[in-house]
Amino acid sequence: MVTVSHLVKKIVSEQPFVEEGLGRGIISVANLAEQIHPKIEQELGKKIKLPAVVMALRRHSEQISGHMQSTKKFDYTGELLMKTNIADFTFVKSPALLTKLRTVHNLVNFERGDTLNIILGNNEVSIIINEKHMQKLVQFLAGEKVLNKEKDLVSLTIVFTKDDFTHTPGIIFNAVRKLAWNNINIYEIVSTMTELTFILHKKDSMKAYDVLQEMVAKS
Repeated sequence: MVTVSHLVKKIVSEQPFVEEGLGRGIISVANLAEQIHPKIEQELGKKIKLPAVVMALRRHSEQISGHMQSTKKFDYTGELLMKTNIADFTFVKSPALLTKLRTVHNLVNFERGDTLNIILGNNEVSIIINEKHMQKLVQFLAGEKVLNKEKDLVSLTIVFTKDDFTHTPGIIFNAVRKLAWNNINIYEIVSTMTELTFILHKKDSMKAYDVLQEMVAKS
């Protein structure tokens, strides 16, 4: 049976920033209740008293707050690295493409700091590479279907000093949330055990650097 409580949780969960605001106590429960009151009545098909919505929101905000407090804290201390002039290609995954990828690393020089990240999806393959190697990559993968090509990108990498990054829930979420709050779009996310890399447009690079640097510095 659908209740006011169920609908309140559903509406809040569909808006991550609202959910976080409730958990941190920076959103007025009464004001939010007034906003979602008509939608709840519409969903239930009957009149509902506003105090019932307020009470359900207050209980849910307490649950969110309790969950946030119980989440394991993580030390974001590390080094923030930026690389510019990055391109991002997306190809249709095919047997021929996978064969070619065995030697694609020959296109770059890692000793000189070149970038090459390959992300294998179920049906697509994304390749992140320096813009100076774009033409070589296109020629190397001639005949393969390109779904998308982006350039004028940068990579921002947090190199953590702690080795429990992969075992702590919410690390990527916290970084993504801070970028989203600042209206910064993320093209790709690449991670290893101690590194977290975001591929962004260069127009957002300095703002994103400041946002992530503040997070790293606070630790």
